[in-house]
Amino acid sequence: MSRPALLFDLDGTMLDTDAIHMAVFADMMAPRGLDVTHEFYMRHVHGRLNTDIFAEFLPDEPDPQGLSDAKEAEFRNRLPRPYPAMPGVVDLVARAQRNNWGLAVVTNAMRLNAEAMLEAIGLSTAFDVIVIGEECPKGKPDPAPYTIAMQQLGVNPDRCIAFEDSPSGMRAAAASGAYPVGIRSSLSDTDLRAAGAQDSLEHFNDPALAHILQRFDREALT
Repeated sequence: MSRPALLFDLDGTMLDTDAIHMAVFADMMAPRGLDVTHEFYMRHVHGRLNTDIFAEFLPDEPDPQGLSDAKEAEFRNRLPRPYPAMPGVVDLVARAQRNNWGLAVVTNAMRLNAEAMLEAIGLSTAFDVIVIGEECPKGKPDPAPYTIAMQQLGVNPDRCIAFEDSPSGMRAAAASGAYPVGIRSSLSDTDLRAAGAQDSLEHFNDPALAHILQRFDREALT
């Protein structure tokens, strides 16, 4: 039997950065004739790969990867350091380290962003594995990033809990065979469950977390 593992999305799950991302998208899209409202962001941007977004909404732009790089550079420029982590996540990661559980970040953020965000919340050296969606054959909502993380950790899907906040991430986590748990940073319990979540938490200090860990593995996760 493989060891248990916790798999974390990053944006909106380990830290709440949606407001920064939305502002950068809005500033980039406005000169190109697109009004990035909160509704637009949640429906079309939240949790998706940048290149897919730009290819869909700016099909005449010749370099969606260049737009993605520029967008993420501006995000890093605007990201304060230090930045508050999602309540309880630092303690949960420390608990996992004490118990030798596998730890992975699984994100559609580009690697420079992932490194910047982990540094900003003080967890830059905490994870065994960091899987970047754009470095995989497919990003979320495809399960490939989660499957790759499990392979790199050497763990079985039925020994993994995945924490996500977006519909695309939730679908990826659920399809990978992990136990999918939603973080209600921007979506409701109903919306997260509709995307595949088995449970949801307000944050990692939510009392429901203890129940989730016990249900998942009463012997190993104590």
